[in-house]
Amino acid sequence: MTEQDTKERTRRPPGKAVATALCAALLLVLNAIGGFFLLNALLVESEGPWDSTVTDTARAMALFALVTELLAAAVTGAFVALVRLRRWWFLIPAVLILAAIARMVFAPVP
Repeated sequence: MTEQDTKERTRRPPGKAVATALCAALLLVLNAIGGFFLLNALLVESEGPWDSTVTDTARAMALFALVTELLAAAVTGAFVALVRLRRWWFLIPAVLILAAIARMVFAPVP
């Protein structure tokens, strides 16, 4: 038998598992809100040449998504530092932040 086989697997206490689940739930809510704003920014279309607010609307929604996802990234950093979550959780806000910045740069022009 190897040393790994002889050691008992240590499990997290139930309190730590609950805390990890709450951290994940909070991040899922923040990412869902940011995703909602980003989806609205991506789906906004010009109604015609007279629609001059489409650029402002797309940029505002992308800005809301950016702010929400920066908050989510900060919260993710705190939870990762506390060893509640793994580092791959940074991927979700990073992708949404990049998409929001791209939408702000390439906003539709009426």
